[in-house]
Amino acid sequence: MTNPPLHKLCLVPVAEDSDFTIYNLPYGVFKCKSKKATVGVAIGDIVLDIAAVYERGVFKTCLEHNVFLQDSLNDFMALGRPVWKAVRENLQAWLTGEIPGWEHTRAGIDYWPIHQVELLLPFKVAGYTDFYSGEEHAANVGKMFRPNADPLLPNWKHLPVAYHGRSSSVVVAGTPIHRPCGQFLSADGVVQFGPSRKLDYEVELGFVIGTPSELGQPVSTQDAMDHVFGVVLLNDLSARDIQRWEYQPLGPFLGKNFGTPISAWVVTMEALEAFRLEGPEQDVPVLTYLQDEGSHHWDIQLEMSIRTKDGSQAAVSKVSSRYLYWSLAQQVAHHTINGCNLETGDILATGTISGQSPETWGSLLERTFDGTQALDLAGFSRTYLEDGDTLVYRGKAVASDMRVGWGAVETSILEAVKSK
Repeated sequence: MTNPPLHKLCLVPVAEDSDFTIYNLPYGVFKCKSKKATVGVAIGDIVLDIAAVYERGVFKTCLEHNVFLQDSLNDFMALGRPVWKAVRENLQAWLTGEIPGWEHTRAGIDYWPIHQVELLLPFKVAGYTDFYSGEEHAANVGKMFRPNADPLLPNWKHLPVAYHGRSSSVVVAGTPIHRPCGQFLSADGVVQFGPSRKLDYEVELGFVIGTPSELGQPVSTQDAMDHVFGVVLLNDLSARDIQRWEYQPLGPFLGKNFGTPISAWVVTMEALEAFRLEGPEQDVPVLTYLQDEGSHHWDIQLEMSIRTKDGSQAAVSKVSSRYLYWSLAQQVAHHTINGCNLETGDILATGTISGQSPETWGSLLERTFDGTQALDLAGFSRTYLEDGDTLVYRGKAVASDMRVGWGAVETSILEAVKSK
């Protein structure tokens, strides 16, 4: 006789369409009323105060100290996969009654209704690297800007192209972003300064580093996953006109660093284990350090929507992360091959994820052919984002009765701040 699945045993009511199931248990940081910020775990419609859960002895076999009495996940993330896995298993056991004690928990002490808490940036961001790992996106951009040449630059299938972003402007979901200002070329080729006219989103995932690596010591593709704690949804906002004028020859700067929203919840790699798969075939042989035999891709369904000031809302991009060409393990290996060290709290973003048909393209740059073809949506149209628009970014992975997700990452676009 087989045991019932975990969701049948869970002592917390969880709606069928909830992202926060017992298979998920994502980590975040929250505060409410006069309570100091502390680590929480979402399940159903509540947030568990994991520091309080620790005091109940749930993690006594795997944690010596209450690392959850913090305003970030960093101390916990630094402990490594054996601890992460043991804490998750003990928490699942407690929520299903295998470890007794749930019946003694109290609302406002051990857990809070999720709508009553303020969700904060879940970890202190050490560094932010933005890769360019989606072949369809890279090819779409290449066809647009280099129509008479190979869409992919000569290095693209030999290494995971990336640039270093700005960690200080990585913000939690719900943080409004002002339209950035900068230099760009007008239609007649005159250099101008002002608010970006081509503000865009990018559908991305951000992989969060837990266990650091040593300076001077590369991390192999085989060992890469030992360092990765979990995944956030990441919207790499981009000012296309500013970016296009400034990026040659050194890459993005003001067109990218004005705000990068991420989800308030970090979904662990353990929660995503059931959704692992092999990536697309890499048709150009890679150097030895990039050879990857594991299944280091995931089938995560991603959706970006725009909500206007009057409340109209429509999806503009729907795509799976399975389309990424370069794997997470290859990204880690390339990032560290020169001796660059990983730090707890680093984000390694995937770059824009696009599929093979227009509705799966992960940016307005692609969907509107750089603003030259307006996208007709339900009750409104767009070339690029307008002031007052709110982006609603969601992600989920579903298999049989299992579901994990991140909730909504909402980002409202405010008008540009006038320069003094």
